[in-house]
Amino acid sequence: MIKYTIRLEYLLKLSIIGYIYFFIIGSNTLLFFLLLFLPDISMIGYIAGNKIGAIIYNLFHTLIGPSLLLFIDTLSYDTLLTQIILIWYAHIFMDRSLGYGLKLGSGFKFTHLN
Repeated sequence: MIKYTIRLEYLLKLSIIGYIYFFIIGSNTLLFFLLLFLPDISMIGYIAGNKIGAIIYNLFHTLIGPSLLLFIDTLSYDTLLTQIILIWYAHIFMDRSLGYGLKLGSGFKFTHLN
């Protein structure tokens, strides 16, 4: 039950990000769908092995990156940067709502959620 509650929480976060992106900011739909899966390119890191792959994958799938950019964006408010940050959050929240988590060094299938 806890697993599904966590997924629901992330689905709600994804919904909030989508609402902000499309209805509050009124951002570009094409940009959203072009960049939504961009963080998944980090899976290429697994070519170098499980440990390196997990590190590279996690760099693009942790909330630290977009949160740091959000802080920078509050100082310089750039519309494009705001859109990129929201898309990055959306990707992470989408992954978590589907049960995909941060990867462990033991292999791609092993995450912090299982």
